[in-house]
Amino acid sequence: MHLALRLVLLLTLLAALPAVGAEPSAPTPSPAQPTVIFMTDFGQRDDSVAICKGAMLGLEPRLRIIDLSHDVEPYSVLDGARFLAGTAPYYPAGTVFVTVIDPGVGSERRALVAKTKRGQFFVLPDNGLTTLLEHQEGITEVRNITNAAWHFSPNLSSTFHGRDVFAPVGARLARGDDWTQVGPPITDWQRLNIPQVKLTDTALNGTVLAIEHPFGNLVTNADGALLAKLGYQRGDTARVTFGKGRELRVPLVTTFSAVPVGKPLMYVDSRGRVAFAVNQGHFAQQNSVKPLTTFVLRRK
Repeated sequence: MHLALRLVLLLTLLAALPAVGAEPSAPTPSPAQPTVIFMTDFGQRDDSVAICKGAMLGLEPRLRIIDLSHDVEPYSVLDGARFLAGTAPYYPAGTVFVTVIDPGVGSERRALVAKTKRGQFFVLPDNGLTTLLEHQEGITEVRNITNAAWHFSPNLSSTFHGRDVFAPVGARLARGDDWTQVGPPITDWQRLNIPQVKLTDTALNGTVLAIEHPFGNLVTNADGALLAKLGYQRGDTARVTFGKGRELRVPLVTTFSAVPVGKPLMYVDSRGRVAFAVNQGHFAQQNSVKPLTTFVLRRK
């Protein structure tokens, strides 16, 4: 019996060895960890963010939740739209973005899931948050969340749809549930009214999208490549007017310290857009500029 046992063990070890000349087998890839990118204007002073995360993790404990921001300017759909468009390109297909900037919570506004050409999903209220994504990423389909089975519970709060609607829908999508079951497709979702950049023979007409906090830099909707079409190169001085204000003269530079402290400048920001700042100052306050202020940048 002892000899027979040794023979069985030897045959087992030989069977486990790869055949001569055989390629080693590739390791079996582990499934991607389901990921939710979470953004709200809730702030961090109370338990709202943690409650929403709990609603998601209760449905999918493997979930990885990445905080985009919870300090979005309260009620600022435009800022939310800007942050979604700025963040989406850095995450893979299948990522789910849950956004709760929802001044119309409890009203007749719809709750949506939007799918982009990149294959990402965006769970959010129907108030214009998809506007910049649509221009940048392309949206293939939008569905109205009407299936109550996807909610946190049958009884919805009238003021906390982050917990009751958006969080559970995001978690179900991230774990692989069939997104077409959330509700019917729609085509009339809301868009923000953001004027498009216009380039004429004499000037560029654009819009300030946001004030970059806390520094006061202006974020615009103008692509930095348009500066060359206006004839500008680094070191040139540009003439620009914001709203009905006076014309300013600002140098085109690559970074803030290229001008003395307290002096204004124009540059192309990290996302490739035309931007304005004051070195160690607050451009928006100094020039009374707010989001959606129009500007005219004269040709060189």
